[in-house]
Amino acid sequence: MSGTEKAPPGIDPRTPSVARMYDYYLGGKDNFASDREAAENIIKLFPNARRFARDNRAFLKRAVRLLAASGITQFIDIGTGLPTQENVHQVAERAAPEARVVYVDNDPIVLVHARALLADSPRTCVIEGDLRHPKAILDDPRVGGHLDLDRPFAVILCAIVHFVDDDDEAASIVSYLRRSLPPGGALVLSHGYKGVVDADAVAQAREIYTRTRGTLRLRDRETIAAYFAGLDLVDPGLIHLREWADAEEDLDPAAPGALAGIGLVPRQAG
Repeated sequence: MSGTEKAPPGIDPRTPSVARMYDYYLGGKDNFASDREAAENIIKLFPNARRFARDNRAFLKRAVRLLAASGITQFIDIGTGLPTQENVHQVAERAAPEARVVYVDNDPIVLVHARALLADSPRTCVIEGDLRHPKAILDDPRVGGHLDLDRPFAVILCAIVHFVDDDDEAASIVSYLRRSLPPGGALVLSHGYKGVVDADAVAQAREIYTRTRGTLRLRDRETIAAYFAGLDLVDPGLIHLREWADAEEDLDPAAPGALAGIGLVPRQAG
């Protein structure tokens, strides 16, 4: 896509996309000049942006491996982004060949690529859906037809909730999804973290992301921790994304970046 800048019908290549910017951070080719320009402006503000993207993928893979190995074989990945190497279904199927995955996104280019890539993967399903409407996602008959929602499943919210600007709305979305999990289910979440950060840089980053279909809202540890209310956090708990990606890292808790965790719904006694 980067060579010809040809866009599918209905796509404006002049408007950057969160998903395509993320693809660029990861070194992908499915992006336009507008995405690359916006991403490079973010990198100027936050030089670790590319590492964040890589660390987020590493956390996602680690979480899926851990959950699949523990017996969770159903996954709903919301805000899946453009397909890359080591997607959720590929990681899960190595630990549990029977694993089933629903990918959810609202970016038209993501949907085109994902459906093409996964056309021959019967254990995967790709649907159009918006994080801001979590009930519509879970009520979609394709989700209920592909997964057994009465059995344990995992909801994956990696680097997506921080694009919901309103704090109450973000909390309500995560709460709905968390309450929809059955006993033994799991929430996998990573989120941009304030820490001690340059407020001017954050303001500039927010302005860049407003040109996309979203925005950027970094949140404090207490707010992110509340997303896991009532869940049992998997060791090592809610920690820096970088520490999930590299166990040798020991970062200052106040350092900005992203926090990530895996929460399990307690199984019913007896």
